[in-house]
Amino acid sequence: MRTVLQRVSHASVTINGAPVASIGTGLLLLLGIEESDTSDDIEWLTGKIIRLRVFPDNQGVMNRSVSEVGGELLVVSQFTLHASTKKGNRPSYIRAAKPETAIPLYNQFVRDLEVMLGKPVQTGDFGAMMEVSLVNDGPVTIIIDSRNRE
Repeated sequence: MRTVLQRVSHASVTINGAPVASIGTGLLLLLGIEESDTSDDIEWLTGKIIRLRVFPDNQGVMNRSVSEVGGELLVVSQFTLHASTKKGNRPSYIRAAKPETAIPLYNQFVRDLEVMLGKPVQTGDFGAMMEVSLVNDGPVTIIIDSRNRE
């Protein structure tokens, strides 16, 4: 399970011209799920995200978590995070989970984040063609992969 996490001052998702999700200060999470992912990956990754200290404290040092600043979360599914570009010029997505595997894991990921954060998490629409807008604050962009825990 892989995420590109971006600290934002604002982020939103639009589908077919209609807004479906929007957050203020918080984290935009682009989430890629692969066939071998399990609930263990979700447990590790959600804990890491909630505890990650990427927001500034009173001295301007990144020392506070999303929950400590009362931030929001927006999760967007993105199978292209598992693209392989080793051969040729057309990416291969063979490692990306099929919908029957990915959707239950995606839903569990969002539910677990909601429990840990103590409030609803905004989402895009799994599998839809989405327009994602954001104002990256910092900029702060971090890639976290549950396969690289050590």
